Amino acid sequence: MISFQKIFGKTDVFYDLLEASVGQARQSVQALNKLLSQPADPSQTIDSFAATRREDKKITQQIDEALCRTFVTELEREDIEALANALYKIPKTVEKIAERVLISRERLGSVDFSRQIKFMDTAVDVVVTIISELRKKLHLERVKTLNEKIQQVEGEADKLILECLRDLYTGQKDAVQVIILKDLYDLMEKVVDRCRDAGNVVAHIVLKNS
Repeated sequence: MISFQKIFGKTDVFYDLLEASVGQARQSVQALNKLLSQPADPSQTIDSFAATRREDKKITQQIDEALCRTFVTELEREDIEALANALYKIPKTVEKIAERVLISRERLGSVDFSRQIKFMDTAVDVVVTIISELRKKLHLERVKTLNEKIQQVEGEADKLILECLRDLYTGQKDAVQVIILKDLYDLMEKVVDRCRDAGNVVAHIVLKNS
């Protein structure tokens, strides 16, 4: 008997890989939260962040290879590629933040990153939810609700960075610390932006297939 699954490919492999990818994204954000909470801890290194990013890169490559081997996919090939690339950018951006924190930890002192941590946590958790439920054929309204939540977090993150920049520009910090913090604030906001981008891709996919 002919196995159509072998001919056309296993449709759920892409869901498995996308869920694995967003899992790496969440893991990277969780590790970053620990680092930002304890930047002076000498036991924390870049190794775990680099390993997470490499693992996600490997998953992205597996998605590309699976697309090459699969004739028919439940989701459009371009959408799968766009979502995989959007997810990969999350741990990639997180690794950049970790690198800068580790090389400037002596100058960070008692800087409070708790609000940035909250926004990144919330955004990546929503992305985890929206990806994990993608295979369940989410109703369009449910996807809109989740995507609107990410948009709201992104808007609040924008307001926060303006507040932080206003504080930096008061001149109460030395110039080097201002440069370091501005760079970090920009990258932290970009993590939320990357999550928003992934949410937008999922919303686009569900809209096309609804």
